[in-house]
Amino acid sequence: MKILVTCPPMLGMFSEFTEPAREAGFELVAAKVTQTLSQDELVALVPQYDGWIIGDDPATRRVFEAGKAGRLKAVVKWGIGVDNVDFAACKDLGIPIINTPQMFGAEVADVALAYVIGLARQLFTIDRGVREGGWPKPAGVSLAGKKVALVGFGDIGCALAKRLLACDMEVVAYDPGVVGDGGLSGVQRAIWPERVEEADFVAFTCSLNPRNRHMLNADVLARCKRGVYVVNVARGPLIDEPALVRALQDGHVRAAALDVFEAEPLPADSPLRGMPHCAFGSHNGSNTQDAVRRASHEAMNRLFGFLRG
Repeated sequence: MKILVTCPPMLGMFSEFTEPAREAGFELVAAKVTQTLSQDELVALVPQYDGWIIGDDPATRRVFEAGKAGRLKAVVKWGIGVDNVDFAACKDLGIPIINTPQMFGAEVADVALAYVIGLARQLFTIDRGVREGGWPKPAGVSLAGKKVALVGFGDIGCALAKRLLACDMEVVAYDPGVVGDGGLSGVQRAIWPERVEEADFVAFTCSLNPRNRHMLNADVLARCKRGVYVVNVARGPLIDEPALVRALQDGHVRAAALDVFEAEPLPADSPLRGMPHCAFGSHNGSNTQDAVRRASHEAMNRLFGFLRG
């Protein structure tokens, strides 16, 4: 049976997974994709395969209906985020589906902490200055005693909280689906956006759903203290990007580190590109060799199980 793979991190190490799949009786086929395929491309491709390992592609009802009319029997969403996948359509069509949670909480948390440190000490600005022939020495801010509004307290959020606490920072965590402090002494809890005005940093590690889209908007940004830093390693649409741009332009937000955006890749005409005091990633927080191996083997094993019946 043939399996389509459209997940970029897994495709980056694709040769490691083809032989184990073949030994299990399956053929992995790599899609030609940088970030995501379009719905039209998926409608043309998916029906040709028995299984599909999904990345961040628009896995919509239309795509699944096309797949069901063809060979598609089961799918797995690589990673934890499922906002791009129509699970209800899979249920209606009788297509088994599951994701692979808790595969890379530590890896994404490492990137988030790197962004916090980089913004606090203006490391990205210094790097750019040195590359341009200068020798900048901006005064940063110390981490100890600073407060982080941490949005999302699941696998990634807990891992980031541990790291922030180790830096002697204070953490106020927001997550309606999690009760308690995760066993981490010092984590405080609140309901969003309570106490956001206390935060020196606002960091997003939560999943995206219809209720939290644009949860960081103009009204919430206005409540934040002047000079706040914003970090997002979760999903771009959690932040109202035009509102963030305005807050960056007027200095209310001192700087932002964004691994994700509302439109990906970041459009060439995005005003964010003209903000050298900020730092940007390529939706790559989970992408370490170790994490990709874990998540990819988990995805394959779950999909193989579905396809074997």
